[in-house]
Order: sequence, then structure tokens, then C-alpha cells
Amino acid sequence: MRLETERLVLRAPRSEDAAAYHLHWQDAEAVEYVGGTKTRAEVDTMVERLIRHWDWYDIGEFTVERRDDGEILGRVGLQLWDPRDWTNGKRTRLRGDVETELGWKLGREHWGRGYATEAAAACRDWAFGELGLTRLISLIAFENTASVRVAEKIGETFERDVEDVPFRHRYGLWSLGERIAS
Repeated sequence: MRLETERLVLRAPRSEDAAAYHLHWQDAEAVEYVGGTKTRAEVDTMVERLIRHWDWYDIGEFTVERRDDGEILGRVGLQLWDPRDWTNGKRTRLRGDVETELGWKLGREHWGRGYATEAAAACRDWAFGELGLTRLISLIAFENTASVRVAEKIGETFERDVEDVPFRHRYGLWSLGERIAS
């Protein structure tokens, strides 16, 4: 699977992406809201889970490359969650009703250039177009104002606080499309 924008190539992750991802996951500020820094072994496992998510569900998070030079900027794409207990579809094969999250994580050196918004918009359009989805969510720490801005730029609006998430910060749910019955 591959998506292209004016400046970016979004492609399925490969195990060799772990080296570039590892550099991004060493910056404590850049990973504050997505679990903190990781060892190389943890990043290798994370990339294996990204690949497995694609294998299980035919959707997932893309590795984002800058078109001009092929540099890996980070990841943007879709992941599934069980909204009853916020179990992540990368760790456990989910069945039944799920929420599809559109998320983004770029290396800090690539912030402020519109890459996250450009890639997220391409994923949004793919999800609502080719995939036929009718709803996307983004789980965002309230303190992560840059990610809140990306969500709003791609048309998401704040829906609600998220209780009992397995994360360190207080999170909200931004969404676009039809809300599922609870």
C-alpha cells in the first residue's frame, strides 16, 4: 500500500525502518505523549507490530518519507482500538466493534512544516474514500496542542474526554464522521 502527496510518500512499514524510528524515539520531548523513549529492541518490536497490524487488518500506520530525498520523517496512519478498554489492535487481534484511529508521530526536526497535516489528510481521504470508513478518531493528550491543531486542520472536532486509558496523560477523543452507538 502506498499513498503520495505533493511532498510525501506514505508506504507500508518495513523492518529496516526501525533504525530511523529509533532516532526519533530517543527524543524525550518528541515522544512525551506516545509512551516515552524506547530502546532499539523496543523499537524493533514496535515496527514488527506495525507490520502485523497491516497483516491482520489490511490497514495500518504508514512510514512517511519525504519525496525529495527519501528521508523517513515518522509514521502516520490508521490503527484499531477496542473502545471498551482501549486495547490496541497492534498488540491483540481485535474482534467486534472497534474505533479506527488516525494518528501521527514525526521526528521533532520535522515539526512545524505541515508534514503531519499533509500526511494525515491523505490518510483521512483514503479512509473515507477507498476504504469506505464513516468515522475516524484521534486520541490526543490535552497538553499536546500541536496534535490538537493537526486534528482540527483535518476536520476533526473534540468529542469527549477519554476515561481509563492506559496512558500517562489525560486524553481526549477528537473525531470526524458518524459516532457509533455506545
